[in-house]
Amino acid sequence: MNPSPSSTLSPKANRDLFDQSALSDLAQRLVEAARRAGADAADAVAVRGVSQGVEVRDGRVEESERSEGDDVGLRVLVGQRQAVVSTNDVSGDAVTKLAERAVAMAKVAPSDKYVGLADPALLARDFPDLDLLDPDVPATSELERRALAAEAAALAVKGVTKSGGASASAGMGGMVLVTSTGFHGSYLRSSQGISATAISGEGTGMERDYDFTSAPHGADLLSPEVVGRSAGERTVARYNPRKVETCKVPVVFDPRVAGSLVGHLVGAINGASIARKTSFLKDKLGQQLFAKNIRIIDDPLRKRGLRSQSFDAEGVAVKRTALVDEGVLTTWLLDCATARELGLVTTGHAHRGVSSSPSPGPYNLHLEPGTPTPAELISDIKQGFYVTDLIGSGVNGVTGDYSRGASGFWIENGEITYPVSEVTIAGHLFEIFKSMQPANNLEFRYGINAPTVRIEGLTLGGR
Repeated sequence: MNPSPSSTLSPKANRDLFDQSALSDLAQRLVEAARRAGADAADAVAVRGVSQGVEVRDGRVEESERSEGDDVGLRVLVGQRQAVVSTNDVSGDAVTKLAERAVAMAKVAPSDKYVGLADPALLARDFPDLDLLDPDVPATSELERRALAAEAAALAVKGVTKSGGASASAGMGGMVLVTSTGFHGSYLRSSQGISATAISGEGTGMERDYDFTSAPHGADLLSPEVVGRSAGERTVARYNPRKVETCKVPVVFDPRVAGSLVGHLVGAINGASIARKTSFLKDKLGQQLFAKNIRIIDDPLRKRGLRSQSFDAEGVAVKRTALVDEGVLTTWLLDCATARELGLVTTGHAHRGVSSSPSPGPYNLHLEPGTPTPAELISDIKQGFYVTDLIGSGVNGVTGDYSRGASGFWIENGEITYPVSEVTIAGHLFEIFKSMQPANNLEFRYGINAPTVRIEGLTLGGR
């Protein structure tokens, strides 16, 4: 794609956005103020967010917006009691007042024997360059060009009857973390994106689909023309869908939706769910849940990854981890509190906002590819369903029951044939995990990435 024009912001303004020294000083002052106010321990996060976006429809700009702001949060601990406060106003003596208010809140909070800062031995000391910041901030005019080009490409696809709109965005976010145990870390990441939606048909026969691209660096985006054309082609392919009879068939998940299966696993191995005993996997650590060729990786250190960072929200060092290795579930996702509750050690998966205490969550997830091509994966399916879109969230993390609305295409004699809509896919996640077969077409486009995946024997609820 063409190199983007530089931002309309002055070089000094760009430097100010990229300079986190003031945020670092503020976080340090908050921690010191908390200790003076009587906290036994404290940590402070300062978060910066800058975003701009353009939405277009029918060749005209419908909306153009920009937002910018810094927010800070302070967590204090008094004995085994904890409180979190946040603000975006640190003028005058606000730092001292915020710290005093937090300590007063902590003193009357319920006691929790699991709260506390991370063990200093676990804190990150190396901060590798993950290449997350694109210094070329696109101007609003460039975002308009991208959005208009994506929309034009979608409308140029034969069979597309109207635009559902297109957008382009750019932003930057970052975090500074300072703790009373001596940790001081920060990171910045940029983000850019392009999306387009197209419509085919008329009246009650209309179909809609979309595509998008996102990346920290503009150079890693798909071109607006590719995004728009893909949105248009996906929409036209869905036109005039049929209904199918209820049946039990192999179901093949397109890469755009296959990552959701990984997401269900990760939700079930979240340390908070395990500690509360509200996960259907609570007793399955170390057990074989998948075929031996299945590996599911969480990689916070991937260069230019959408969710990459070199330390977690408690300052703990992070690492690439095989959550599932040779089909075996190897770990929970833990922060310090859930690890203490389970008698384990944090896995460095703490996430947090300015107004919340840490909680576990993943980074860049992917299901490693298999050996068959997508065509080979479906070649022996006499009757089956190829899923391109999922609707609703009918997955029960306590029982593992799976039920999702879906649309896609019917598979007949190893070939993708006509579009299908208004069906439900149902099964159980144990059986889904056990029969999972990945193809070889893994691409890194999302926060959770997977190749095409085949699942055996799911119930398709039709007419």
